[in-house]
Amino acid sequence: MNILITGAAGYIGSHVLKVLLEQSSHEICVIDNLSKGNINAINELKKIRNFEFFNVSLEDDLNEIFAKHKFDAIIHFAAFIEVFESTQDPLKYYLNNTANVAKILTYCKIYGVNRFIFSSTAAVYGEPDTPEVSEESQTIPINPYGYSKLMSEQVIKDYATSNKEFRYAILRYFNVAGADPDGLIGQNYPNATHLIKVAVQTILGKREKMAIYGDDYATDDGTCVRDYIHVSDLATAHVSALNHINENQSEIFNVGYGRGFSVKEVVKMAKEVSGVDFKVDIANRRDGDPSVLISNASKIKTLTDWTPKFDDLKLIIKTALEWEKRL
Repeated sequence: MNILITGAAGYIGSHVLKVLLEQSSHEICVIDNLSKGNINAINELKKIRNFEFFNVSLEDDLNEIFAKHKFDAIIHFAAFIEVFESTQDPLKYYLNNTANVAKILTYCKIYGVNRFIFSSTAAVYGEPDTPEVSEESQTIPINPYGYSKLMSEQVIKDYATSNKEFRYAILRYFNVAGADPDGLIGQNYPNATHLIKVAVQTILGKREKMAIYGDDYATDDGTCVRDYIHVSDLATAHVSALNHINENQSEIFNVGYGRGFSVKEVVKMAKEVSGVDFKVDIANRRDGDPSVLISNASKIKTLTDWTPKFDDLKLIIKTALEWEKRL
């Protein structure tokens, strides 16, 4: 296949690119404007085997790229992902996340690209009635980031209804963490707000302290509970989803491990892994944070060949810490 990956210089996109380069013979083309991604990831991954990289934005004219490469599939990552920022600047999220999905699908229509993997989020579920959510659970986001992704999902579904040759897989991620176990790539996102990333930066003295945002949630220890998935397992889920829709109908998949850890539990584990008793403050809640989000990911395990290999919070934190040391 000839595959286009948007946003492949970013955290998750670069890990998916690595899997495809190592485990397939697909021709790969990457576009990324490097606003959030890192050119070092591109340079490192080119050592595995070569691929074409274009430093362009989705707002640019991509006709020449599409006409030249005649893509069979697109894996679309390029998006803004910060929940709190989305509450402060929602238009930024709707323009970049949602409008650009419609734009990339327009190219799909013009150039006959009929396989599409979309990077969505568990934020579409909002504040669920049950701790565990399946793909059939209600989707009522509580922040503009979640809405921008849910609206994007609807755009994809509507386009698929109009084009019977078009198939998609929408992957709803839970909390992604960790880094490539080989140490080649990892999270290099500027001003990251992800809990495990912040914790390992604090361990290494890159931050003086870290904060827990709210300890008065309706959970066992008062802090938010999340389903943490290793980024390398998430990467292989994309490949499994792409293989699935090549032969089967479109699907929406949760991608997580199906068990949750509270913020305090993650912090405690980070201290155990590192042997560092770093400083942690309790701060006010952040807008847009649900109390509990845990996946029921049985569907992707049943319908595809996806088998996670890194379902271990200690390992997730260890790989994140080792990567942060390299930075």
